[in-house]
Amino acid sequence: MRDVYVLATACTAFGKRPGDCFKALTREVYLDLLKDAGWENGDAIEQGWFGNCGMGTFGQRNIRGQVCFTPLVREGLFPERIGLINVEGGCATASMAFHGAWKDVASGDMEVSLAIGVEKTFVPGDPDRTLEIFEGGIDQLDASEWHEYYKKRGAESGKPFDPNGGGGTVFMDTYAMQAAWHMKTFGTTQEQIAIAASKNHWHGSMNPKAQYRFEVSVEEALADRDVSWPITRSMAAPIGDGAAAALLVSEEFLAKQPPEVRARAVKVRASVLTGGKYRDPAEPGLSCIAAQKAYAKSGLSPSDVNLIELHDATSFCEIFQLEMLGFADTGKGGAFVESGATKLGGRLPVNLSGGLVSKGHPVGATGLSMIHELALQLRGEAGDRQTEAPRIAMAENGGGVIGFDEAACSVILLEAPSA
Repeated sequence: MRDVYVLATACTAFGKRPGDCFKALTREVYLDLLKDAGWENGDAIEQGWFGNCGMGTFGQRNIRGQVCFTPLVREGLFPERIGLINVEGGCATASMAFHGAWKDVASGDMEVSLAIGVEKTFVPGDPDRTLEIFEGGIDQLDASEWHEYYKKRGAESGKPFDPNGGGGTVFMDTYAMQAAWHMKTFGTTQEQIAIAASKNHWHGSMNPKAQYRFEVSVEEALADRDVSWPITRSMAAPIGDGAAAALLVSEEFLAKQPPEVRARAVKVRASVLTGGKYRDPAEPGLSCIAAQKAYAKSGLSPSDVNLIELHDATSFCEIFQLEMLGFADTGKGGAFVESGATKLGGRLPVNLSGGLVSKGHPVGATGLSMIHELALQLRGEAGDRQTEAPRIAMAENGGGVIGFDEAACSVILLEAPSA
């Protein structure tokens, strides 16, 4: 396998953008990507991976990437006749696109491959259509299986599962049950979850592309309305729209680029995808498996990692994933967050973008927005939220649910440009 580099990244502002269609979001992020690469057009691109979850709800169930790129092809901004592969993996969709582009280059089949994720989840006045997008992230063919699983886990956690109550979504309920189980088993507190939320809202307040650019105190996070106890609104990702993208290239292609381009190239040390199962709550989660494989492939360990972007669809996820990724002992993630280690200036900054709870979570774009943030940090271009001289960064992105597991999980390790 060849070495692979991230040549350029881009991300739109995330938020409720009812006036921007899928084609407009595609254009915006793609043109920003070309600008980041220093290119006038994408003629060097040999293949593309287009990630999206919800376009079928808007009437475009197939050939989504081809439809969105047709105007750009017509204008000579995107090459004719190349393959565009449409990808869907729930909230891990964009990371799957990244993995596909990485394999293109690592295998030697391509010199340049594009990964892009585009999403709209906000439908003004029609919440049922928004819900339809998210419902695709759980088994709709045999719902009785997860109903029985969650009833059992709800009883074990002390938070009964009621799919018809509370007014939230089954996904928030699953996170809440996991949080309740963790609290009951290890003594994790709601305040520790609120600390993670408050910290990420602070980070997001410094991110000009975040959906929420305001701070939330720990006390405010605790006092906010319940989404599904112990998760409050401030501890949960919002609904929104956006797009993100990356260009992946071979070392040989990179060597032919101008010095200023080579100086910003971020090396991919590992890209791993794993699949979930119905597991016992005491078993390691899916991200633990993905992280172990990424460490093995890269020759790195948790002690080498300087910063992380992880999938905090709720702020409890930060506590749990820090344990699964090898940065905190099992049951100690809450104390790790409470110590201040994961905030800007701490020894292991987490979600300097603001994370999903503040940056936003347009599901098909989220994984590549993580890559964008990490690239900014590794290049020293993150402005007010820049951490000090990072060398190795990790992205963890999960999608869909199978019981208490994600249906799919991606872990990516990146290395800063050489001095």
